[in-house]
Amino acid sequence: MNIFIMRHGDADTKVHIDEQRPLTEQGILEVKVMAKWLANEGVEFDAIFVSPYLRAQQSAKTLKTELNASAVLQTLDLITPAGSASEVHDYIDGTIAIERYNNILIVSHMPLVSYLLAEMSFEKSAPIFSTAAIAQINYNTQSMAGHIVNHVCPDDFC
Repeated sequence: MNIFIMRHGDADTKVHIDEQRPLTEQGILEVKVMAKWLANEGVEFDAIFVSPYLRAQQSAKTLKTELNASAVLQTLDLITPAGSASEVHDYIDGTIAIERYNNILIVSHMPLVSYLLAEMSFEKSAPIFSTAAIAQINYNTQSMAGHIVNHVCPDDFC
């Protein structure tokens, strides 16, 4: 199975409540670029897990619309910027043991996306994610870890 970890698109910095920061026009464009990449790769998501923060919700909804995806968005309070990578990993492992997904997407924030990539991959790599960047893990459900096969960002296609 594949797990895709995405950082939200560029967000407004003028809003003082972090949870309510909306995407900028640039952020929406970044997400659309990444949706085009996913479409070209033929990726279809079984599930999309998203942070409750506005910018992540907007990123996930934009991506879902652009991909014409049927997957339901599932908001998880676990995947906020201060979330625990090990708790998210446990939740995902429990969910995929029951649901048998092929492709899932997690839309969240720095630094959690970096920590989560390290937590769930054999490489234990925790790179910085630019806005709207996506990392793909070829995930082995038996060993509960996988190899990083892609880490792309909108700038890779512009």
